[in-house]
Amino acid sequence: MTPSTHSSGPDTSSWPFDTVLIANRGEIASRVIRSVRALGLRSVAVYSDADADARHVRDADIAVRIGSAAPSESYLSIPAVLEACRRTGAGAVHPGYGFLSENAAFAAALGDAGIVFIGPSVHALDVMGDKIRSKNHVAGFDVPVVPGIAEPGLSDEELLRAAGDVGFPLLIKPSAGGGGKGMHAVQRAEELPEVLLTARRVAARAFGDDTLFLERLIERPRHIEVQVLADGHGSVIHLGERECSLQRRHQKVIEEAPSALLDEATRARIGEAACNAARSVDYTGAGTVEFLVSDAAPDEFFFMEMNTRLQVEHPVTELVTGVDLVEWQIRIAAGEHLPLGQDDVALTGHAVEARVYAENPEAGFLPSTGTVLSLSEPVGEGIRVDSSLLPGGTVSSSYDPMLAKVIAWGTDRSQALDRLDAALADTVVLGVDTNLEYLRLLVNDDDVRAARLDTTMIERKLPDLAFRTLSPEDLAVAAVLLVEADAPATVSSPWRRGDGFRLGAPRPCSIHLEHDGGTTVVGLRQAGTGWSATIDDRTISVSTGGAAVDGLRSQRQHVVDGDTLWLGEDGFSARIRRLGRRELLDAVLSRIEREEGAADPAVRSPMPGTVVSVAVEDGALVEAGDVLVAVEAMKMEHQLTAGLSGVVRLSLKPGDLVRAQQVVATIEAAAEQDTTSPTEGSAA
Repeated sequence: MTPSTHSSGPDTSSWPFDTVLIANRGEIASRVIRSVRALGLRSVAVYSDADADARHVRDADIAVRIGSAAPSESYLSIPAVLEACRRTGAGAVHPGYGFLSENAAFAAALGDAGIVFIGPSVHALDVMGDKIRSKNHVAGFDVPVVPGIAEPGLSDEELLRAAGDVGFPLLIKPSAGGGGKGMHAVQRAEELPEVLLTARRVAARAFGDDTLFLERLIERPRHIEVQVLADGHGSVIHLGERECSLQRRHQKVIEEAPSALLDEATRARIGEAACNAARSVDYTGAGTVEFLVSDAAPDEFFFMEMNTRLQVEHPVTELVTGVDLVEWQIRIAAGEHLPLGQDDVALTGHAVEARVYAENPEAGFLPSTGTVLSLSEPVGEGIRVDSSLLPGGTVSSSYDPMLAKVIAWGTDRSQALDRLDAALADTVVLGVDTNLEYLRLLVNDDDVRAARLDTTMIERKLPDLAFRTLSPEDLAVAAVLLVEADAPATVSSPWRRGDGFRLGAPRPCSIHLEHDGGTTVVGLRQAGTGWSATIDDRTISVSTGGAAVDGLRSQRQHVVDGDTLWLGEDGFSARIRRLGRRELLDAVLSRIEREEGAADPAVRSPMPGTVVSVAVEDGALVEAGDVLVAVEAMKMEHQLTAGLSGVVRLSLKPGDLVRAQQVVATIEAAAEQDTTSPTEGSAA
């Protein structure tokens, strides 16, 4: 028998649990609920105040509130999760990924309460959860490791001395946690002291542990990970590898299975190394062993870490193996034997996954928040979508910005990429900024198509990516839609217009649109049953409702929210705002200041979030470029700097919440020096 996503359910009558609580949120909670339901078990969702109407809450059989929006008071609260188990009779907990999924204290607390943790043992979590300990541990089990220094309790001074032996460039990594958070590349020795301070602060805040270690940075490496599956009866197998080299800031963006880099011999060797790592801690359940692989010498690979949980990118493995990993996590936790050995595992076709994030790639990947005003998710042969999205749902700054995963399977890599590109083009999310267009540009990049990948490729490619800009046709349609939404009655009846005398043609109007940091004036007048729009010296015909432009049908999708219009087409989306008189004056003054080179004395947060550090005191003298405040949102830290020199005025403290575009500090320009002589003009 081969485990399959379509296999008939097992007899669960003798299992030690019949109710599974999913200690997570978002798309992974909904994904786990699907497998729980397929097994005939009862599912329990937990939610914070920010997620009361979330998709996973609606998907579950039972939902329990566990706290406020702050993760520390909800999804990271062990007592809150235990209480939810007690209230619902949950006999097992699936942790998903992130939050408490790799927390040994959580697993131990569940065990003490007689609740099954759907994951590995506390011992495995302890060993593999510490990157220093795990690296030293697996080296004794025929698993190759990256050169570096990995010892507990190293001070900054010790790390600085050791850096010379490790060599530059190097990578600073936190011993606890994962997901790339707190990792920093250092090219030169003089950069190291300051980066160490930042890395410790980020690690302490994110993981409660500021222990760091150093590794040699392998230039242009490939990030390849191996999926392992182990039962509680001694069977350990691997389900092939995933290529995860397309990353930004150490966060994966596009993943695929299998890797085009590995031949069968190397696949067998790296798979065996992954199984050795799992056996070294008597691993049970689904786990992933991550390796760095040299692009120039793919038969050379080095252990990075073992993720003792389900990975975000697990669907690509499921699609090429037919194994439902979540189902087998649950079945193994219930005591079942794996029904297949290594020789039974076959990889069929190719699968590629793209992560859809609420962020703006053109603005340095700043996270975006808001309400999903319009949503359309793709369907088609070989297409799968794991999503947290609902029409009207809120995207909060409290959590990770990932909204959904779009996955495509094909008979070969080329077909899988083609299907993924088409699926991304068919995905519409309006109301928040997304990276959909960016994903399509990556999927169609020549190097990606040729599988010439490495973990720094995205940073190199980003400046040259040809993002679409709003066309005159887009702006003409936007002006029409905003005017029609503002006064729909006047469109159909000239007798109800408020623009003056009813005889003759309706008066033309000028619409000022703000977009991409600029403004455009669109002249509009009604022409028959439609509109004539003028931008600069060009006239564009737009039908009522914007369905046709110059006689051609448009595929644009849109939604109007007050004075803002969201426009989307083929993965591209844009936010366009109609300016009122006061806003128009402010925009003109701002443009004049920029043209004259005047720096803005107000320092604004570009995103909603939480203040994590304040670098200066109120009243301090600062120079242009000095860091004033650091704000974190959706796992991203953004440093806000002074735009000019002078005296800073601020009243924020760590922990304060800020809104997007909120003024967090003001700089009072230093007064000009008085050059008048102290005796000049005075009596002798």
